Amino acid sequence: MAIFINLDVMLAIRKVSSKELAEAVGITPQNLSVLKTGKAKAIRFSTLDAICRFLDCQPGDILEFRADDSDMTDV
Repeated sequence: MAIFINLDVMLAIRKVSSKELAEAVGITPQNLSVLKTGKAKAIRFSTLDAICRFLDCQPGDILEFRADDSDMTDV
């Protein structure tokens, strides 16, 4: 997959713990861990909205698209 999650970077920049973010956003630490590791298959817009509001960032600060050569053959 060519979508990468940079949530750890934003947490470090904002000096916020995963536990603090999970509590503020209203998700479990386990679900936040799944998101941070890139194992999540989806994210609700309401969750992304809450994360961005709490971290004062844009969705593009958290989600990144990186194309690789194998992705282009599937198009």
